[in-house]
Amino acid sequence: MLHFYNSLTHRVDEFQPIQPGKVGMYTCGPTVYNYAHIGNFRCYAFEDILKRTLLASGLQVKHVMNLTDVDDKTIRGSQAEKLPLQQFTRKYKDAFFADIKTLRILPADVYPAATETIPEMIQLIQTLFDKGIAYQAEDKSVYFSIAKWPKYGQLVNIDRDSMRIGVRIKMDEYAKDSMADFALWKAWDEADGEVGWDSPWGRGRPGWHIECSAMSSKYLGKTFDLHCGGIDNLFPHHEDEIAQSEAANGCKFVNTWMHCAHLVVDGQKMSKSLGNFYTLKDVLAKGYSGREIRYVLISTYYRQSLNFSFQALDEARGNLQRIDAFTTRLKDLASGSSDPAAPEITALANDAKGKFLSALQEDLNVSAGLGVLFDFIRDGNRAMDAGKVNAAGANELLKALASIDQILAVIEPEAADVSVPAEVIALTEQRAAARKAKDWTLADQLRDQITALGWEVKDTPKGPQFVKK
Repeated sequence: MLHFYNSLTHRVDEFQPIQPGKVGMYTCGPTVYNYAHIGNFRCYAFEDILKRTLLASGLQVKHVMNLTDVDDKTIRGSQAEKLPLQQFTRKYKDAFFADIKTLRILPADVYPAATETIPEMIQLIQTLFDKGIAYQAEDKSVYFSIAKWPKYGQLVNIDRDSMRIGVRIKMDEYAKDSMADFALWKAWDEADGEVGWDSPWGRGRPGWHIECSAMSSKYLGKTFDLHCGGIDNLFPHHEDEIAQSEAANGCKFVNTWMHCAHLVVDGQKMSKSLGNFYTLKDVLAKGYSGREIRYVLISTYYRQSLNFSFQALDEARGNLQRIDAFTTRLKDLASGSSDPAAPEITALANDAKGKFLSALQEDLNVSAGLGVLFDFIRDGNRAMDAGKVNAAGANELLKALASIDQILAVIEPEAADVSVPAEVIALTEQRAAARKAKDWTLADQLRDQITALGWEVKDTPKGPQFVKK
């Protein structure tokens, strides 16, 4: 049984898909005017954990993530670089796909681009226009009339008496106190350059909010199960989506809304002026892996602010090394005897799998899930120390780890993590020879050289094991 906090009802509700066994899920993707930053990836990682939890619970998921490739920012960016809009946004789309692969984020089933969905947007606006809820103003742009839609404000508490009726906002993004009519279709002006499409209201382009309504309904229907995003999208973006979708279609737009909290860096809001603004590439360049970054991004409960720091990355590295050491011990035991696993080992594996999934099914409680994982590692190590884990038992424990990793996606090492440089191997062989000759001083010096290269070597009965520090 799944329970999630629903931003629409402001409580934790049981999650029941509209169609049994199948989930329609829409997540707000990147606006491709620049490289995505780690705050963006906090949101995408939360959505990945959600999707993986649904899949692990036996549900089929149709996941749609939009690519906003036409808005104020993309147009201004393309003009600044003197590039056609499509050429300008292409490099940022490609970078986004490379980044999510690095972070082990499952790809969506559909990535609709706004520029490819213009006819559906025009049709949706026309429906609102025909119903008298949209109107064309003197600036030739088309706006949604808040006054004509009394249900406005389902996600946020709005004092309708204090709303500035008749005030219009043409910008895609605006302040949280601007309860005003918002643009559905923006009339072309010289600042748009070559960007524009013909419509019943003249040449122009869509507003940001109408894009998601059109793309989600095209692929998931007029009513679907899940819509996710960062808390900064709650208002106005998601509020406007609900208003225009329900006003046009005459039915509920989305059953469950889920939002993750902000990411801060060292306790401060991320900004270029503070020097704490990081893209994924920036963090990778400091020597951290995608697996380590993912661990930090997912390890805090999604509705709590995540404090991102390099200390947290170092702690993640240590936690992952503990997982790797446990996995290596199990793999060393996993071949040999054909005797069945001890009942207590089977119970340990099954208990870990069940408790972990239950924690995630309760509003994605990753913190509790990680607690289950490290309790499992502690108990598994104790069982191995006591000689209670044979080959069959080791394989059962490895399968439990694999089950947990279907959601976490951090347990399996990256290829780069296990590719030991030739220099490290050579130093290790020299150290082994020194130890054999009982030259402990030289052995210690060689160990220090290995450490300086970022590796630790552990002596085991089966030979040296390498751990990247």
